[in-house]
Amino acid sequence: MSLDLRSLRLALLSGAVALVAGPALAQTPPAGQPAKPPAAAPAKPPAAAAPAAIKDPVVAIVNGQQVRLSELEIAQQSLPQQYRSMPLQAVFPALLERIIDSKLVVQEGKKTKTNEDPAFKKRMAFVEEQVLQDFWIQREISRLVTLEKIQQKYQERLKSMPAEDEVHARHILVATEDEAKAIIAELKKGTAFDKIAKDKSTDKASGAEGGDLGWFKKSDMVKEFADAAFDLKKGQTSETPTKTQFGYHIIKIDDRRTAPPPALEELSDQIREELAREAVTAQLDKIRAGSKIEKFNMDGTKVEAAPSAPAAPAATPAKPATPAAPPK
Repeated sequence: MSLDLRSLRLALLSGAVALVAGPALAQTPPAGQPAKPPAAAPAKPPAAAAPAAIKDPVVAIVNGQQVRLSELEIAQQSLPQQYRSMPLQAVFPALLERIIDSKLVVQEGKKTKTNEDPAFKKRMAFVEEQVLQDFWIQREISRLVTLEKIQQKYQERLKSMPAEDEVHARHILVATEDEAKAIIAELKKGTAFDKIAKDKSTDKASGAEGGDLGWFKKSDMVKEFADAAFDLKKGQTSETPTKTQFGYHIIKIDDRRTAPPPALEELSDQIREELAREAVTAQLDKIRAGSKIEKFNMDGTKVEAAPSAPAAPAATPAKPATPAAPPK
């Protein structure tokens, strides 16, 4: 993928806040900045650098403030996906310029005491809470969503997935019923199915492969086509055209089988997401249960508790019937 430096610069400039908040999920925070700039380089060649410096070298110094490679690694994680997936060296020049711009703006903001503005402090507190929330969630997921639990969920999922039949089919698609009937007659004379599919099928993608549609389940295709395909046995070709919204099909079944269950690798991401959602929800419910929470209306007034339904009045005992007067 070629690097569009102008597009990258725009993406970086539009994501200034993301450089603070976004990278937290993917990387650990950079090493603390030194309290003062390094001393001037000695006249003779320096001794070999310490291992830590080699792993995280200084890549710029902005008015005495060092910028280390780890900061660029973190900043890359806030970029659009097409840049995050690139090697760091591909985005390094533009990313370094963005970090330098950022350092200059931050230094200027401190000079002008922008960081003492109440609105800034409120925004910064919000950003800090978001980063803390993201770190907590990710650590809880790492702690609670284990490979063992993923495998256990996978086995449970397999039990709820009944085996399904699949067919390996080919088809030839044409616009009219007459064309389809003529092709069926040609097939009966011995012309190869794949040759006619390449020459005459309007489905050019499968036609180029001799009409091959690969393996599919009944639910994968439109009803008319699926019903006709699954009515055929292995090696059979349909003797009447099948009409669908796409046209008229002649179908041939190369093979049939019971579909193998999906591999763990196919479901692991989905299962991990489900387990992560369940784990975080359970932890939040637990925290809520042990917390005191008060809610207020938008004007700051306290939310009134919903009135409880009035108790049903106690049943009034029936008065004893007045005895009838004795006959005179």
